[in-house]
Amino acid sequence: MFAAQDWKDYELLDTGDGEKLERWGNIILRRPDPQIIWPLDQTNGSWSQADAHYHRSSSGGGQWETRSQLPDRWTIAYDKLQFHIKPTSFKHTGLFPEQATNWKWMIDKIQGAGRNIKVLNLFAYTGGATVACAYAGAEVCHVDASKGVVQWAKENAQLSGLGDKPVRFITDDVFKFVQREQRRGSQYDAIILDPPSYGRGPNGETWKLETDLYPFIESCLAIMSNRPLFMLINSYTTGISATVLKNILALSLGKKHGGTITCGEIGLPITASKLMLPCGILGRWEA
Repeated sequence: MFAAQDWKDYELLDTGDGEKLERWGNIILRRPDPQIIWPLDQTNGSWSQADAHYHRSSSGGGQWETRSQLPDRWTIAYDKLQFHIKPTSFKHTGLFPEQATNWKWMIDKIQGAGRNIKVLNLFAYTGGATVACAYAGAEVCHVDASKGVVQWAKENAQLSGLGDKPVRFITDDVFKFVQREQRRGSQYDAIILDPPSYGRGPNGETWKLETDLYPFIESCLAIMSNRPLFMLINSYTTGISATVLKNILALSLGKKHGGTITCGEIGLPITASKLMLPCGILGRWEA
């Protein structure tokens, strides 16, 4: 398992009964997680100290119950990278802390390349990977269909002191963007994909990972440079295994460029139990 173990401002305190207890800076949040099918340790009194608890609704969605007044948003840091955290109406906070293991890997790859690297970040959300790649010295194109999260990503870049770096923030359907980049003859040395299981673009375009991921990766091959550095795929889709990602990468990038493929689970250490919480899978292709 690839574990994000070097956080200081984030900590997964405990897990149980379908929920996780997390420290985000000095704020404690309690949120549901479907992977947690083991019992809660009733002797751990920290659970009652959560500043906010997200309750799912039987009709869909949910809401936060707060024990104390929460700030509208606050800031946490991972090494020299900084991010705004804000509890949203759909339980997320704007950051997936397990992705720190990928940020670290990408920073090392970019800084070790010995040349200028151009990165395309697709389904880029609030820009964790964008900030990491820009910090490493890459030129980055950040694409997401949601205007709100693209603005959030801009703010994270500025917060990390990267406002003057060569980063383009684009609100667009990723399929259409890649097709236009093909027509323009654009080329990228590294491509990051963090696709949802299901999604809808700004003009009603639909995305379903099981049917659309492989052809989309094939279309991305057309805009990879002659000296590609890496491709990273993240998946949180239940039922898709790391071996599936390995096969997809082998049949696409591996077949065309050779290189090395590494796949596996991604996770976070649990402080109370010393266990690991699985948080999805990743597939890495590198030259």
